[in-house]
Amino acid sequence: MSLPQPPVAGVIGWPIAHSKSPLIHRFWLGKLGIDGDYSRFPVAPEHVDAFVRALPATGLRGVNVTVPHKLAVMAALDALSDGAAAVGAVNTIVVGENGRLTGHNSDVVGITGPAGAAIAGRPMLLIGSGGAARAAMAAARAAGASALWIMARNADAAGALLARSGLPGGVLEMGDRPPEDIGLVFNATSLGMSGQPPLHLDLGPLPGTAVVFDAVYAPLETGLLAAARARGLATIDGLAMLIGQAAEAFRLFYGADAPREHDSELRRLLIR
Repeated sequence: MSLPQPPVAGVIGWPIAHSKSPLIHRFWLGKLGIDGDYSRFPVAPEHVDAFVRALPATGLRGVNVTVPHKLAVMAALDALSDGAAAVGAVNTIVVGENGRLTGHNSDVVGITGPAGAAIAGRPMLLIGSGGAARAAMAAARAAGASALWIMARNADAAGALLARSGLPGGVLEMGDRPPEDIGLVFNATSLGMSGQPPLHLDLGPLPGTAVVFDAVYAPLETGLLAAARARGLATIDGLAMLIGQAAEAFRLFYGADAPREHDSELRRLLIR
């Protein structure tokens, strides 16, 4: 008689050693007393398709997907959730019955969870047009933004993203003056990250009710967030998105809600 297999999941990327996901998921597993695990799996780009198709044979409940694989994994999947289809990228793969592989995108929940109220019924300013920006675009639509303005270096990519959203708004060049009625500013670029150039944005036109959300979490206090606080604006840091998207993946992998009442303790662990 075989013993039941403990629930095990993980994260794939190239490179992957920097990922904080194992710390987050193991923290929650421990708090809930679940006998399971979560590990990193380095997968080179040329092996992504084979790795994903082999997931049912590994016994894994699924994997999170980080750069550079969020688009590449889609060809090996059997289905996409509505959220993943809306984003056009996958960051979570779940192994279901009979080995069926379904792609999800929990990044949208990672944005709408802490920032949905700032988006609803108001224009959103999205900075960037890459992978994280795809999720932010879907979040704008899901949370009911009244318009979407995209500021990016690649005007063609920004225009395509705006068209995909179906929202009114427009495309801005980096450094342009933002509209004056923005509800949420979301930085979906690497600007401001350790080792990267700073993000220069004129916050002067924003109303006092605007919220500034930076997906960067290294450093946690980015120049953008510091400038927003100096301006008296509410801010949301990158750990809010990291933890929020992980909580949705945790639910999909382990069938339990992440114990978010321990977020303060988890944040302290993540910034050590």
